[in-house]
Amino acid sequence: MAKPLVAIVGRPNVGKSTFFNKIAGRRISIVEDTPGVTRDRVYADVEWRGRQFTLIDTGGVDMRSEDVLLSQMRHQAQIAMDMADVICFFCDGRTGLTAEDKDVADYLRKTRKPLLLVVNKIDYLKAEENLYEYYELGLGDPIAISSTNMLGLGDLLDAMVNLLPPPQPDESDAPEHVIQLALVGRPNVGKSSLCNRLLSEERVMVSDIPGTTRDAIDTLFTDEQGTRFNIIDTAGIRKKKAVEDESIEKYGVLRAIAAIERCDVAVLMIDAQTGVTEQDTKIAGMILDAGKGVVVVVNKWDAVEKDTNTMKDMRQQVLEDLKFMAYAPVLFLSALTGQRVNTVLENVKVVYQNYCRRIPTGVINEALADAQASLQPPVQGGRKLKIYYATQQAACPPTFIFFVNDQKLMHFAYERYLENQFRKCFEFIGTPLRFILREKNKENVQS
Repeated sequence: MAKPLVAIVGRPNVGKSTFFNKIAGRRISIVEDTPGVTRDRVYADVEWRGRQFTLIDTGGVDMRSEDVLLSQMRHQAQIAMDMADVICFFCDGRTGLTAEDKDVADYLRKTRKPLLLVVNKIDYLKAEENLYEYYELGLGDPIAISSTNMLGLGDLLDAMVNLLPPPQPDESDAPEHVIQLALVGRPNVGKSSLCNRLLSEERVMVSDIPGTTRDAIDTLFTDEQGTRFNIIDTAGIRKKKAVEDESIEKYGVLRAIAAIERCDVAVLMIDAQTGVTEQDTKIAGMILDAGKGVVVVVNKWDAVEKDTNTMKDMRQQVLEDLKFMAYAPVLFLSALTGQRVNTVLENVKVVYQNYCRRIPTGVINEALADAQASLQPPVQGGRKLKIYYATQQAACPPTFIFFVNDQKLMHFAYERYLENQFRKCFEFIGTPLRFILREKNKENVQS
């Protein structure tokens, strides 16, 4: 059963994200003294007085602007309000009541949802005198808080819980593990478009303007087969030199890198019109270093002129450019038209199964014996590498321990040969493999 939803809305720069982060207990939304930093809906599960609910942070609402990005931010906030069980309308106690506040209040009255009027940035006693003008909105008694100084937050949470719908019997049941799926890549390769296609809704903002997505946006989703995913749409990762002076984008990139670290499977998106770039290779390296499953998606396939061999040739080129990740499935699709988008989650599920896969020790050693029979271990300085046996230490990713006489005798090429043999035997599609060499009476050496 889904948790109740509480939406935080208001005009730009009234402190919504600061409050959201304080209650979530960690810095999820990017906070900056710049209007428009939060653009999409950001979710966090919280608990207060034994009730669990989901808090939704939204972008600043400008009811009049026709700017493309601002209008999309308004649309995202409106979706959050429509979904919510309770709405918290935030105003800025320092600036006082504004015409923009009144515009948002007019819209909120039409929702007929339980509503809390919150006046933020009330940092000292005299500032409470500013509360009286908010009665003009006709939205009930204003609740004074200071998100930065954590004043009045308990009273606000009490009020939220009091307005929540009655708890459902299984509301507090522990959720089962969901596949953590991160959409990553350079700016403007279509990550948000693919996210919306997979969810069949306008979950995140889409624009041709690079940098539209500034945060890592999580969305829970269940497919038709009942498999649960947490789809993480991320900001585009540009070269480090290009972002070091732009703090907002820098945080977005850091969140994207963090999304790779916490995901099970990363979907690396590549622009079909440019092919694999140096930056794509670097992002692929991040995924490999993090030990995550991967699906490579070549997007904007509808914009490429094609003949009979175009897809085959480009797949070979992609795998050549990402030769250290040749185990990854490569998909060709168009998030814009929906062409082949249905293949993404199918492949993600296969990769996830391989990522979590465990092989019995007996089966591993049969494969190891066959591999050594086909190609003898190397000899260096008159000494031959001996591999006594192997076992799987862990999954996610699959990690194997090889017990050897001397780890220095394991040549890189032979290790790669063993990896290829394991992949032939066990079909580890989409997941990296990790090998650990262990000598008797010596410390482990990971490779």
